[in-house]
Amino acid sequence: MRLTFRGGIHPPMFKEKTCEKSIKVFPLPQKAVIPLIQHTGAPCEPIVKVGDDVKTGQMIGKSDSFVSAPVHATITGKVSAVASMPHPTLGEAMAVVIEKADTEEVAWQSQKADWHKMERTEITGKVRDAGIVGMGGAAFPTHVKLSPPAGKKFDTLIINGAECEPYLTADQRLMVEEAPVILEGAMILLKASGASRCIIAIEDNKPDAISAIRDAISKNSEFKAEVAVLKAKYPQGAEKQLIKVLLNREVPSGGLPVDTGALVQNVGTCLAVYEAVCFGKPFIERVMTVAGTPVKEPGNFKVRIGTPLADLVSAVGLNEKAEKMIMGGPMMGIALYTPDVPMIKGTTGLILLNASEARVYEPRNCIRCGFCIEACPMKLVPSHLGQYAKKGKYKEAKDELSLMDCIECGCCAYECPSKIPLVHWVKLAKYKARNSK
Repeated sequence: MRLTFRGGIHPPMFKEKTCEKSIKVFPLPQKAVIPLIQHTGAPCEPIVKVGDDVKTGQMIGKSDSFVSAPVHATITGKVSAVASMPHPTLGEAMAVVIEKADTEEVAWQSQKADWHKMERTEITGKVRDAGIVGMGGAAFPTHVKLSPPAGKKFDTLIINGAECEPYLTADQRLMVEEAPVILEGAMILLKASGASRCIIAIEDNKPDAISAIRDAISKNSEFKAEVAVLKAKYPQGAEKQLIKVLLNREVPSGGLPVDTGALVQNVGTCLAVYEAVCFGKPFIERVMTVAGTPVKEPGNFKVRIGTPLADLVSAVGLNEKAEKMIMGGPMMGIALYTPDVPMIKGTTGLILLNASEARVYEPRNCIRCGFCIEACPMKLVPSHLGQYAKKGKYKEAKDELSLMDCIECGCCAYECPSKIPLVHWVKLAKYKARNSK
């Protein structure tokens, strides 16, 4: 039986052009622009200055705040600037700019450490020092998720391999090509979290990934995870939906997954945890998808953080002009105002759209069809939330309509026959509600 949840949508997936393309290592950038804020939480302060020589993997920014994640040099070279630079989600942010040297030196070990002998706190400390954040897009510091509040504990670790966004296939390729390593990363996370059960969740439109993970489990004598096959539907990979589908538990309004005893981690995060704990390798690169109608050579690439996205566009080539560039998937991604921004830790993909695909519709009046309500996976009333936002009733939307429970998946806007940008109104309302006195 394929597992699923109430609501959601079935947009065209557009994964066929990249789902069978092996991961390629992208060339190192001549210049890496590494923002000091790439994660949920406090920004880092620079600990290097202009003129410093740095090695790949050397820490260049950190924060004393618990909810934060250090950043590291992603190439070997010389620091040429510490200044405000274009940022893909914040507009501008402080960044360390490194000019590439002729040879690369790394700041981590080549001999594998035995994580079995490590205490849970030691594993969590290594995860923090490596600057690992959730790689599904939210970029929440992983060491924070591994540290539940007093009185809370995990019983189940869920490894998220759903990858439900259209176009994106990086996680699928990781599972196909790196299944044993992902499993070992999951084992490390299981020990660090104290959970006793592990479920690896994969959508049914990834049979090659399901087969690879099951094969790796069958060959691993010390780890018996469960594989849950999910119905392909968006947003099947959302944390709250996964927990409901797999455990029949609901994250309470205003609560966190830990309130249900569940810890959800992305498959890419498993790989990063394995590399950090076993080898001391910081989070300096990740796999991402570059795709879209204008793209000549779409594919999945392992890219160093700080690589200008313009370099990726140049490398894959274009058949026609790209009218819009989206960092992430088309449903929850961020439209970029310039290609001259760097890849960051949460960059799952780069999607390019042509003029027809990027056209903006003129919204019409709501016809009270209820499609947005049927599609909402959080059981909200998006049409009313949109009306409240238009009228500036942000507090009322929060108090009366559970505004803050919206996960901003965009299902409502996708289904709306009147082309009302409901998710944009909801985002505005949430921003205003958070910042109002």
